[in-house]
Order: sequence, then C-alpha cells, then structure tokens
Amino acid sequence: MKTSEYISFTIDRLPKGYVFTYADFFSEVNQKEAVIKALNRMVASGKIAKLFKGKYYKPEVTPFGNLQPNQAQVVKDLLEENGKITGYLTGYGIYNQLGLTTQVSNIIQIGKNQVRPKFKRERYTIAFVQQKNTITKENIPLLQLLDAIRYIKKIPDTTIEASCKRFLAIIKNFTDKEINTLVRLALKYPPATRALLGALLEQLQQGNTTEALFKSLNPITKYKLTGAAKALSTTEKWNVV
Repeated sequence: MKTSEYISFTIDRLPKGYVFTYADFFSEVNQKEAVIKALNRMVASGKIAKLFKGKYYKPEVTPFGNLQPNQAQVVKDLLEENGKITGYLTGYGIYNQLGLTTQVSNIIQIGKNQVRPKFKRERYTIAFVQQKNTITKENIPLLQLLDAIRYIKKIPDTTIEASCKRFLAIIKNFTDKEINTLVRLALKYPPATRALLGALLEQLQQGNTTEALFKSLNPITKYKLTGAAKALSTTEKWNVV
C-alpha cells in the first residue's frame, strides 16, 4: 500500500475531531517527508484540517464550517507523557461542564504538578494551575471540583450563592469513598477552599468527614465569600463570611 493510501485509510478510521501529528504514522510508514506531503495534500483537499504547526485533525463539517476539536484533543500532548497522566483540564471549560456557568472561553487551563508560562496555540491561550496532589485518572474529577471551589470568585456569569447550590447538588451524589478522597485531596488546597468545602459537607450532613479540614484551619481567620451564607447555614462555624 502506498504511503498516501495508508494514511488516507488510517484517517478514515479516526473519529471526527481527533488530533494527530505526522509522527503518529512513523511506526508504520518510516518516510517523514512523504507523510508530511501526503498530509498537506489532504489539508488542501479539505479531507483534514490543520490545527497548528505539526498538528492536524479530522474535522466535523457543519453548514457553518468545520467544528474545532474539543479542548482535550487540542492539548492532549500536555496531559500525558509516555502514557502517564501528567495533567488534566480545569478552569473555564470545566466550570461549563459542571453546570456552574453557560459561558465558554478560548482559555484552556490545565492542572499540573509542574507549571509553565502560558502560551498561545492558535485561537486558544493555554494556561496552567499548580496541583500539589498526585494526578491520577481516578481523582481528576475530584480535583476539577476542588479547583472550581478554590476559584469560585472567578467563575463567570454566576454568583457565589448559585455556585454553592450547584456544588451541593454535585457532592450529594458522591459515595462515602469519594467524599473521603475529596477531603484528603482538599488538605493540599488553600485554607479558603478547605473552609468552604467543610461548610458544604456539613450542609449535606457529612460533618463526620470534616474533622481533618476543621483542624487544618486557623480559628481566627475569616474567609470572605459574599453570598455563601445565603446557600449554606453552616458558614459561621467555618468563618466563611
């Protein structure tokens, strides 16, 4: 099978929105220049689209033009390294997925243990948030929720009261194991995050899980989260004002 035929056959089997690079074909076709030329011809014909230098994707065509790949595809090279998870999506895109806001953003935020300066990738700005916990596939949803609690003041087009109500709706469906893990992970977050999580859990009558959070806080420090008390009756104990 010719190089171009092999690449075309492989791309036909990819899902729409899948991002790939010419290096993805090297294990089967060890001809870099031929691969790049074949991909560029496919871009010119409209079979595939170019996301940014060296990265291509199979577009989903609509009456309004090609749909961009989802955020995870755009930055997947920043989320894994040699098959190991090293980062996760957080920030504005996750606030939308969690039902905290209807707004979308061209800023893609990534949680990582080791952060780097933000940079541009076509129409997106890629920014990083430091995560002090070990990142695993299992705990990513909990880290995303904790990040949202941490940056509750920065969630667009909503209020702290509305966000707290949404957090309650999410957490009430957690298993005991998930709640215990959530508390353990929260201990590496700033005090205001720990205080608000404690208030949320006690509102859900999960006070037996919050002792470690309460002991980790300075008893005289107050955390200004205007509106939280409208959604939670437990804020006074946790010095959330």
